[in-house]
Amino acid sequence: MNPRRTTLTRKRGRHDTWTDAIRDPLGLFLAAVATGPQAGEPALARDAGDDALNWGSCPAFMPEGCRVAVLQGDPAEPHADIFFRVPGGSEVPRHWHSSPERMVLVSGRMRLTYDGQDPVTLRPGTYAHGPAEAPHGATCLSEEPCTLFIAFVDPVDAMAGGPEQ
Repeated sequence: MNPRRTTLTRKRGRHDTWTDAIRDPLGLFLAAVATGPQAGEPALARDAGDDALNWGSCPAFMPEGCRVAVLQGDPAEPHADIFFRVPGGSEVPRHWHSSPERMVLVSGRMRLTYDGQDPVTLRPGTYAHGPAEAPHGATCLSEEPCTLFIAFVDPVDAMAGGPEQ
């Protein structure tokens, strides 16, 4: 068991991992109301600017002002979709996920850097794929916040550093 992923300790009112974030009351509420379409349920659409979105906190190692909104699914289960938002000029520290992630930048301009690869700059509408366990970091290059749509294959998580640590 990876203690960085299962800890329930809160620091400065923020969470250590994505899994922790969904375990607090707001996270549980988000998971309950944002469960995705099942057989017989209607399709849905979400806009990043929708005031009805419920934005929750990010793991403690993420930059101040980082927020996440569950769009579809239960983040503790496979196939959840989220919006991830960081303030303009923010540095997202090196981290990794146990799940592959499919991303589309919704707003802002973001530089994404995976270990051993050249950085890429995402602009609104740019698609990126991150393999499972691939350490990466990012910088929101714009003055406006960067909002990233992320579709996870496996349960949502994020751990600081790399899997080798």
